[in-house]
Amino acid sequence: MPAISAFRGIRYDLGHVGSLSDVIAPPYDVIDPALQDELYKKHPANVVRLILNRDEPGDDDLGNRYTRAARFLRNWLREGVLFTEGDPAIYVYHQEFVERGQTFIRRGFMCRTRLERFGEGNIHPHEETHGGAKADRFKLWKMCRANLSQIFGLYPDADNEAQNILEVAIIGQTPLVATDHLGTIHRVWPVTDISVINQVSAVLAGKPAYIADGHHRYETALNLRDDLAAEFQARGEELPSEHPANFVLMMCVSMSDEGMLVLPTHRLFRGLPAMTAEQLKAKLGEAFETEPAGDGPDRAIGLWEEIELEGDQGTLGLYTAEDDQWTLARITDAGRARMAEIAADHCEEWQGLGVSILHRLLVDDLLQATALPAPKYVRTLDEVPVGLREGDAAGRDLTGQEGSGGRFELAALVMPATVEDIQAISNAGERMPAKSTFFFPKLLSGLVINPLE
Repeated sequence: MPAISAFRGIRYDLGHVGSLSDVIAPPYDVIDPALQDELYKKHPANVVRLILNRDEPGDDDLGNRYTRAARFLRNWLREGVLFTEGDPAIYVYHQEFVERGQTFIRRGFMCRTRLERFGEGNIHPHEETHGGAKADRFKLWKMCRANLSQIFGLYPDADNEAQNILEVAIIGQTPLVATDHLGTIHRVWPVTDISVINQVSAVLAGKPAYIADGHHRYETALNLRDDLAAEFQARGEELPSEHPANFVLMMCVSMSDEGMLVLPTHRLFRGLPAMTAEQLKAKLGEAFETEPAGDGPDRAIGLWEEIELEGDQGTLGLYTAEDDQWTLARITDAGRARMAEIAADHCEEWQGLGVSILHRLLVDDLLQATALPAPKYVRTLDEVPVGLREGDAAGRDLTGQEGSGGRFELAALVMPATVEDIQAISNAGERMPAKSTFFFPKLLSGLVINPLE
């Protein structure tokens, strides 16, 4: 794995803010306007004011949500709301959550990880990224001079050796505890013992790291480093190799951890012409076997349970708004042959992914809809019927994605990629389509901040 190191993180002073639960937030890209408002009201120092400050009337180049976030960060440090860790640490991080009635604990640790360009080292992406999100995070992190949220990295460790070293080190120590808006319990232990940190580093040496979540933030960190290096060069200097900008805050989780779950991200499509289930069936032709699968938005819940039980990447649940019908579509040998033809530039594992089949074969090729706007990505199944009943919200959302204000003409329920898929496709030097995976629970913002100066 690329070089990891301890760092003096910035954390909330609980004596100043009270409960850690009141000042944390989920990642910026899962915060909708209602949750943003709730977090604003929860505490005057909630981290949402840093990671997703509100747009305000009269904002301009000199005063905007990025400059406000930087001002809050400076003020909170000066006022003692935030403090800097006395000794360099890595931070053990557990997340206790319930999924489908079963309790899991995902274990990992947060550290600084030396930046490497994709394709030049041992850090591998697994998804494509969008320019808008990177531009947004670049403005914020450059203004704040800090990583405000973690990258989520996976590493192979069949026996969980690195994590087990840390689990022994925290025995008897009291964790920092926060509960998020979904009921997930987050526990953090700073570990400053140099010998323990060195043991973990030794175990990870030479192992690859795969970015599970936070591709935009990782590429933003690279852009920030290059931007700062250019500033140094303009002064006739070089960016020191140990400068904090050469590193990024990363949560590292073993691919063998028992709490590692990958959940689906379903799609609600904008911009397609209206079509019925029969018209959809005709367009799919010999590439898919289809069968009627019920009607009404609420049918999404039961249909997904059937698809998930089947467990085949080539099985999709499709909803046509024109006639309020669901269709179960299973890729055929003819469909796979067509996929191999139109996606010959990708490896076999990529061609077999549900999201690849959906976007490259079904949408781009069979529906001939290559110029669609980005779909609405739905992370919880309950959002599917809501979106189908209420339609698309007009205007830009908080992550910069534009809503049409119209009806979603097509919905797709699609299987998630697995951890093994991520490893295989990343090792082949390729990336999955955007939003191929949804790692639950999300990593909290506000547990620790990585200063870049």
